[in-house]
Amino acid sequence: MNKAELIYRVCEESGLSKTEATAAVEAMLGNVERALARGDMVRLVGFGTFEVHDRAGRKGRNPQTGESLRIPARKSPVFRAGRNLKKAIAGA
Repeated sequence: MNKAELIYRVCEESGLSKTEATAAVEAMLGNVERALARGDMVRLVGFGTFEVHDRAGRKGRNPQTGESLRIPARKSPVFRAGRNLKKAIAGA
């Protein structure tokens, strides 16, 4: 499912217009993104948790040349599925 399909489903299930459903989906995604950028955690009980993890720098290797290189430390978004989402997937 892509964003357009998600907006369509929100539209169908909520009775919102396409414009309103688009605004709702964009607002939700934008707020999750801004919270993660601030370093906050977003917890949707039963669905899952979005958070940011720090990844340490490490040594790597260019597979084409075999040359050793340094991969810098960075922050990475992480999603952990909640109990209800895990049950829904397991039952599918």
